[in-house]
Amino acid sequence: MDSLMKVVSSITTWIWGIPMLLLLGLGGLFLTIRLGFFQIKYGFYIIQQTFGKMFSKGEGEGTISPFQAVTAALASTVGAANIVGVPTAIILGGPGAVFWMWVMAILGMGSKFSEVVLGLKYREKNEEGEYVGGPMYYIKNGLNMKWLGVIFSFFLMLELIPSIMVQANSVAASALETFNLSTSVTGIFTLIIVGLVVVGGIKRIGKVTEKLVPFMAGLYIFASLIIILMNISQIPTVLSLIFKNAFTPMSAVGGFTGSAVAATIRWGVARGIYSNEAGMGTAPMAHSPATVDHPVRQGFWAVFEIIVDTLIICSVTAFVVLSSGVWTAPGAMENPNGLPAQAFTHYFGDVGGILVTIALLLFVISTIIVITFYGEKQAEFLFGLKFSRVMRYVYLASIFVGAVGGAKIIWNFLDLLLACIILPNMIGVLLLHKDVVELKNEFFSSEKFYLKDTNKI
Repeated sequence: MDSLMKVVSSITTWIWGIPMLLLLGLGGLFLTIRLGFFQIKYGFYIIQQTFGKMFSKGEGEGTISPFQAVTAALASTVGAANIVGVPTAIILGGPGAVFWMWVMAILGMGSKFSEVVLGLKYREKNEEGEYVGGPMYYIKNGLNMKWLGVIFSFFLMLELIPSIMVQANSVAASALETFNLSTSVTGIFTLIIVGLVVVGGIKRIGKVTEKLVPFMAGLYIFASLIIILMNISQIPTVLSLIFKNAFTPMSAVGGFTGSAVAATIRWGVARGIYSNEAGMGTAPMAHSPATVDHPVRQGFWAVFEIIVDTLIICSVTAFVVLSSGVWTAPGAMENPNGLPAQAFTHYFGDVGGILVTIALLLFVISTIIVITFYGEKQAEFLFGLKFSRVMRYVYLASIFVGAVGGAKIIWNFLDLLLACIILPNMIGVLLLHKDVVELKNEFFSSEKFYLKDTNKI
């Protein structure tokens, strides 16, 4: 078994090195170029149509509102990685990793926009009359390659089991450390909360996430901004570190052991990709049920998603870590995951540490709720609605198993299964990119949409 784990580890390390970074990075760049850098050209308009219309019900056909759809997708992407992943990238890649994280966020908008637009274009109605969509549907309906859609669905259905276990384990570990709660108690509590939400389907998930996501993200951002304002004099230095270290190696400082440019780019690009899930194919499943008059309009919410997830939440985490100086403190290399909690505890006392733990708990529980829904949709696509109900209980059971630390052996396959999901999705998106370009051009030249919105008729 040990030899098998070593082989799996070696394969995973190789795939998640240059191959995956090239696929997602260059894929995002290609799509951004083909779409005419729309996220920059129409940036102000996109912000007006999303931040400016957050509580609009939307026009057209759909199951949930555009904002409910994006908060469901954000509940999946905004997770523990936004708090603990960013300081790890800084410690292993240096402050310049933040710059490359921003670059990947901009390029990732091209990938995520394309996924969401395709999800809306090729969505279907299920047996309950709800709209469903995602890579499995646009690969099947757009490329007539159902076998490739089946591969995507099958591996995602499997991947979500260890993914839920890992998320549940992080919840249980945080609750044990901060509140001395038994992992079994946390596991049962999380299982019940998630079960009560997911049993109501996408409509209930949308109602919960539209309230939970703004609250949890707002709480964390507000507290982070207080720390950043307390260190406002350090901001010019922080910005200088980020931009200089993006292109030049950095020597050791305090607890930071230094970094080469290659490591800076590698960790920044990886964090940008992992945090917003652009290219992974999960977001279209949350966005496809949205009530909207044109697929491109919902695609704008994919851009909104990356702005919130990476450009705001990941960035405030980076500024907290860098401006507070915890990244150069002794022992920083040994526990980079704990740096945000250290910073919050330093400025807010014990309340700060509790605040970070509560944020983590909310982030992770919301993630489990949505990825359980994603898993059900794969089972529904592959085997029908009845089997999806069976998988719901498999996912709920995996919450408890993961919380108490069970079945860790299958956690090792998590990243490998994830690669098996990204490959068919990116093949589908790249092969169908002309559909996205066509829909984008239609939207921005139509008197029904962009020209009407901007009074340019």
